[in-house]
Formats: sequence, structure tokens, C-alpha cells
Amino acid sequence: MSRRAVVTVAAVLAVVAAALVAWRVLTPTTPLADALTYAPDATSRATWTDWEGVRRELDADVDAGSSAEEVDAFVSDAFAADLSAMSALGTSAGTMQTELGFSPATLLWELLAQSPAGAVEVLGVGADTSFDGLAERLTDAGWTEPEDEDGVWIGGPDVVARVGSLTPELQHFVLLADRGVVLASDQAPYLEQVREVVDGDADAAAGLGDLASTLGEPLAAAVYDGTYACERLAMAQADEDAQAEADQLVAAAGGVHPLTGFAMGALAGGELRAVLQVEDADDAPGDADARAQLAAGPAPGQGGDFTDRFSVEAAGSDGREITLDLQPEEGAYVLSDLTSGPVLFATC
Repeated sequence: MSRRAVVTVAAVLAVVAAALVAWRVLTPTTPLADALTYAPDATSRATWTDWEGVRRELDADVDAGSSAEEVDAFVSDAFAADLSAMSALGTSAGTMQTELGFSPATLLWELLAQSPAGAVEVLGVGADTSFDGLAERLTDAGWTEPEDEDGVWIGGPDVVARVGSLTPELQHFVLLADRGVVLASDQAPYLEQVREVVDGDADAAAGLGDLASTLGEPLAAAVYDGTYACERLAMAQADEDAQAEADQLVAAAGGVHPLTGFAMGALAGGELRAVLQVEDADDAPGDADARAQLAAGPAPGQGGDFTDRFSVEAAGSDGREITLDLQPEEGAYVLSDLTSGPVLFATC
């Protein structure tokens, strides 16, 4: 290769490298998208709770020194604000506080990632949480310590039952002290699979992560792949009359295309955002109009109208993603209600 060719190739590589750096700078990640890097590629459903943000939103003063009763009261307040329904820790909060030394009163965030093979709780713990102290608590409570520092702590239903009111998802643990993260699952072998993702030996749920990043930084959220969304949000779950009404409403709106992903998140200040992903970007603008129309009308299968629950503040599309910005009515549980079906505006 001539010197001129070498210089040209080097220049091209330099431009590519600079472009990659610029891309990373211009496309910042989000805490939710970061958390999904721990979730296996087969993850079909993920739910998120930004516990630090929820405490700030509710002006809650719970912390590591709070009693179990105070922590349970905080979680109840979060539920009343529709900010804890995506969590798997609601009934475990007080016990976690007293027996494990961390809970929704101290956690930064929580992600529950589920796949056909299993589920994992990914917990971002606060800087004040001592992993050595957590290890001691687990040992004292009956968990079996692993040989490796980042191995699986084996518990099981008997251990959890002795500790108190804990969700089955907290049967086995992996402590990632260098990352400030705790992994938990009801299946020890599944945690081994998640460790492969952490170690870079298996793929993470990149597609869900990309979709989740379009939500911004929600306090609570649900993110589904296309298969899960089209099954769990489907109008097929409604009775025949509701399905017939839905068919007429969809036809009147101009029709919609199947979803390849769905996400909904509650943002600070009370706004809600829904992101619906279609396979072809060319279909997104038309779907945005149709789905916005559907979201502003009757809610067959759920009763009444969607306008009883929220107003559509804005609708649009960017690439394959359709975004609906919603303003919930006071007292409406929009996030928890509309992340399970039937949901007409999320129909496939």
C-alpha cells in the first residue's frame, strides 16, 4: 500500500472514530436504559421504579434509619400516586428495611426484567449501603455464601419464609459491589445466566434499552417487546361486543400497524408518556394520528372513555417510534391500568 493510501485510510478511520465519539456524546443514555444492560436479550417485559425520584416527588423523608412501619407507609403513598405499581417489592419493603438493610427507602432504582426463562430483580443500591454488611445479614439469615465474590447466594423458599414477608424474587442474590448493584431471582440458575450478561459473555436486551431511552427518565415505567405487547394489550382479551366496537373505531381512525415494542412511563410532575414502536418508519406518522385519535375516544374493554382517565397533550413520531404525551386526571391510575389489556390505542 502506498504512503498516500495509508494516510487516506488513517484519515478515514480518524473521522469514523470522531463520529462515534460525537454520537455517544449526542445520544446520552438514561438510568432505565443503563439498568436494561443487566437484562438478558430474551427479556420480553421490564418494569422500572426510580425510587430516589419517587422519594423526591413525594417529598418523603424515609432513609436507612426509618422503621419498617415508616417504609411501608411511604410505599403506600407511592401506590396512591401510581408510582409503585411497577415494583415487585411493595409487600416486602418493611421486612427488607429491617432484615436486609436496604429497601425502597434507600434504593436508587429497581428493574424487574422477565423472560420466558425466568425473572431477575436488578437493584441499584445507595452509596451508603454496605455490601459487607449485606453479606453478613444474608449469612446470618441462612443464605449460603458463594465461593466467588460475585457468585450466587443460595437461599430458597424456606430461608425467605424464616426472614419474613419477602417476595419470592428475593430467594437468591448476586452482590455486585463494584457496580453498586444487587441482582435477585427466584431461580438460582437464571441468575447464572444474568451473570453471563454482566460479564459480557451473553447479549443484553438492547432493543428494549433503545425503546426505553425514548421515555426519558420516568419515575415508573413498563417496557414490552412486540410479542408481549401484542398479547397482553390485545383487544382479544375483551368480550365480543367490545371487540366489535374496537374494530369499528380502528377502522374509523384509518387503521394501525402491529407493534414491535411498547413503553409507558410516569414522569416527574405527573405527566405520562407512551411510546409505541412499529416495524416500518414510513408507517409511524399515520399510526401516530390514528392512535392519538383512539386514545381520545371510547375505551372498549375497560369501560367509559379514555378522556375519563387522561387527555392527549401531544402526539408525533420519530423514526419507528410514536409518542403520545398524556396528562392523567386527578386520582386516575393510568400507568397501572394501561400496562395491561385490553388497551385500544395500543392494539396490534
